[in-house]
Amino acid sequence: MKGFVQDIERLAVSNVDFRRVLYTARHSQLVLMALAPGEEIGAEVHELDQFFRVEEGTGEVVMDGKRTSVKAGFAIVVPMGANHNIINTGTTPLKLYTVYSPPNHRDRVVHHTRADAEADVEHFDGTTSE
Repeated sequence: MKGFVQDIERLAVSNVDFRRVLYTARHSQLVLMALAPGEEIGAEVHELDQFFRVEEGTGEVVMDGKRTSVKAGFAIVVPMGANHNIINTGTTPLKLYTVYSPPNHRDRVVHHTRADAEADVEHFDGTTSE
C-alpha cells in the first residue's frame, strides 16, 4: 500500500524521541516530536509551511513574537517565513506531531534528543518513504 495510515494520536503519545520522521512523501513529511518539561524546539524560520498538532501536555507557541498557550487538541499552522518556537511549559512531556510541506528532514531520521538533532546537519535529500 502506498501512503501512511496509522493511529497518529497513539504514535504521538507513545513517542519518546525529540524528533522521529514517520513518513516522507514528495511534497510533505510527517514527524513525531516529544519535548521534555522546559525543553523547546528552538526559534527557527523555514522556507516551507508547517502544521503542528498537540496530542498531550501543555506548552507555548511563539510565532513572530506573539505567545500563545497550547494544550492537547491544539493545531498550529506556521506559514513559510514565520519565526517560530514551541516550548514545553508543563511538568510532563509535550507530545505532538508536525507536517512539513515540502519535506524538511531525511526520511526515517530519528533524533533521540534535541542535542542529537542540533549535532546532525541533515536535511531532506530527496528520498521519500516509497
